[in-house]
Amino acid sequence: MVKEARRLEARANNSSSSQGMNQTDLAFTPALEQAQLIRRREVSPLDLVEVYLERIQRLDGQLGSYFTVMAEQAIADAKVKTEQLAIAKQTSEFPPFFGVPISIKDLNSVAGVVCTYGSQVLRETVATTDDGVVTKIKQAGFIILGKTATPELGTLPYTEPPGFPPARNPWNLDYTPGGSSGGAAASVAAGLCAIAQGSDGGGSIRGPAACCGLVGIKPSRGRVSSAPVGERLSGMAAIGPLARTVADAAALLDVMSGYITGDPYWLPDPNPSFLAAAAQKPNPLRIAFVTALPPLGKADPVCQQAVHETVQLLAELGHIVEEINCFDLTDLIEPFTAVWQASVAVAEIPEASLQPMNRWLRSRTGSASDYLRAVAKIQVIARRIVAIFEAVDILVLPTYMHQPILVGEWANLSHEETLEKIIHWIAPCPPFNASGQPVIAIPTGFDTEGLPVSVQLVGTPAAEATLIALAAQIEAAKPWRQYRPVLAT
Repeated sequence: MVKEARRLEARANNSSSSQGMNQTDLAFTPALEQAQLIRRREVSPLDLVEVYLERIQRLDGQLGSYFTVMAEQAIADAKVKTEQLAIAKQTSEFPPFFGVPISIKDLNSVAGVVCTYGSQVLRETVATTDDGVVTKIKQAGFIILGKTATPELGTLPYTEPPGFPPARNPWNLDYTPGGSSGGAAASVAAGLCAIAQGSDGGGSIRGPAACCGLVGIKPSRGRVSSAPVGERLSGMAAIGPLARTVADAAALLDVMSGYITGDPYWLPDPNPSFLAAAAQKPNPLRIAFVTALPPLGKADPVCQQAVHETVQLLAELGHIVEEINCFDLTDLIEPFTAVWQASVAVAEIPEASLQPMNRWLRSRTGSASDYLRAVAKIQVIARRIVAIFEAVDILVLPTYMHQPILVGEWANLSHEETLEKIIHWIAPCPPFNASGQPVIAIPTGFDTEGLPVSVQLVGTPAAEATLIALAAQIEAAKPWRQYRPVLAT
């Protein structure tokens, strides 16, 4: 089984017609194209839901990407939408993703469905309301297939919460799909949903996107509301999309974006849309790149090569490229870790019920004044990070410092050793949670184990449109949507 998952299968899928399309092809059809198939009445919402539920039943026992499969609710919703489709005189008035299946990360609430936050003690806790982003997703016409796996409280970059099966990487089942949006990424990469919602407080969208060969966007601070509960990381966490194509990710970001009454941070709605940006060729941009992050050193050779190949392509596309050496994480590691630990301390879960790593993190949490000092330090460092972008438009760097770890690889380490390894692995991600800048992770190829390789593109504040246009240009020059894990066929 593992050997099968390591092999790659490339399939051309250039037609948007459903004629001659088998169920596997349909499952891997981008979400925007699925929406068009529905509008043309070539596929029904019920058809799509049944395809995905069959695949979940057949494959997810190996992947562990879902905590909760909402089969009954999804079928009921699909039947209603299929009936609406049948009687509609025109389909142009349907919302943009009418009838398209999506997954929701189990850190966000869906009314009437269990929300575990990756904790055993919450396995029977049913949410009474939708989170704001879930309301927007429903209003866009999506059908929710289920709640995807996350590490306990979303604190770790691998998805192995006690009491649940570990989430596994569809490209190689020995490896993690990352975290904390590990289940979300695995579900999309394996063709168990069309597109997914995730969240990112220190790389939790970008890391899983990198591990699973997807596009993942961490939006700018204030772009997507965390209503009604807030994000508990002083503005460093963001909700965003995981998708197989740049256009899909951009369109889902359009859906999720927007102010909800009382938000502590907000940005104006994009004009034009992020989806429109995906169709625009960017003007020549000033692009900087780094492959080393002092004091942690250089990324591994595979990740360095991905950066070099990407910036070479960008130079060929007419952009101005230069390497910079002014990115130092020395002052950020301690205060960022302090805020991260505090997020465990405020969780309303008894200490005895926490997994050992989270219990240890909670024990390290300082006083309220320690927390405020850490936030103040982060804000000062964030200004230095953003200042880099006075001279450049885009920064390219590895998504993570090395390729995915094995499932359970760090299970027997001490807590101190685990923390040290986490800090080193995810190091390229947290600086932009601190600064609130938009970032997009994109796949660039595969390593010798058959695992995807990725880079991230960082933009100036609130400049998601520029990032999306550039990522789409890279995608057009070096397509990746034709690749699938053999496990998922």
